[in-house]
Amino acid sequence: MASQRVTKALIPAAGRGTRFLPLTKSVPKELAPLVSTPALEFVVAEASARGITDVVLVLSEGKAAIRDYFAADPGLEAALEAKGDEQMLHAVRRLHTPGEFARLSYVEQRTPRGLGDAVAHGEQFVAGEAFAVLLPDDIIDDRDELLGPMLEVQAQHGGIVLGLIDVPREEIRKYGCVAPADGADVTDDVVAIADLVEKPQPDVAPSTLAIIGRYVLPPEIFDALRATAPGAGGEIQLTDAMRELARAGTPVHGVVFRGRRYDTGDRLEYVKAVMQIAARHPDIGPDFVAWLREYVSKLD
Repeated sequence: MASQRVTKALIPAAGRGTRFLPLTKSVPKELAPLVSTPALEFVVAEASARGITDVVLVLSEGKAAIRDYFAADPGLEAALEAKGDEQMLHAVRRLHTPGEFARLSYVEQRTPRGLGDAVAHGEQFVAGEAFAVLLPDDIIDDRDELLGPMLEVQAQHGGIVLGLIDVPREEIRKYGCVAPADGADVTDDVVAIADLVEKPQPDVAPSTLAIIGRYVLPPEIFDALRATAPGAGGEIQLTDAMRELARAGTPVHGVVFRGRRYDTGDRLEYVKAVMQIAARHPDIGPDFVAWLREYVSKLD
């Protein structure tokens, strides 16, 4: 059944970021820079560019710096204006300018209890509408499309839409995995899904299609989350709630992403992301690439 196109999104940003200590003792991991732009800004910009008009950020205590980052700073803007630095002035102002960026609101998750619990905190914001969920550790290259096609699939079919990547079978144990519906062609860009499995062993995984950090969910997910018992570590698993909706007849589709993606939740992958984004940065890209080639040529 066709539905209204989604215009709201939720971004969970309440995690402690322990893999990035000691930085994250005082700086939210979501503000770790990819050259000079925080990972979180890339994700909000992605949503804004695909027609999302309102975003709620789920924060925990100690994440006030995220609010400050996206808030207006009249003193800084006045100083940049006085200098005539139009480029930096636009970079700062766009974060709070309607039409440039989605409107941001915030909700506090006092106790981190998993992704499902973070999503549950968005019920009042969603107000009965379908919505997108974007995980800030997953950066989609702005030259490639994932969220846009997912929103189109949801508008056409309703239900749940998942972002998927095809991974080597030995790596599927790291991800949530989908079981394609009978007759579904896993080589298609859009795949009908029958079931979801959390981190299966490679020899029993129903496919090599892994779920990544982009979801479009119907409002019924909140009732499913309320009925979902805590799992390991007392966390509420979003995958468990989505599985219950699927088994109750909610349509589930996956959009297979074959473009460029950066996983900034892993230290090594974060460094790789910085390098790749630096290489195409409009200000420093050519000089950085020239230096990198020289540096690599001198390695043993």
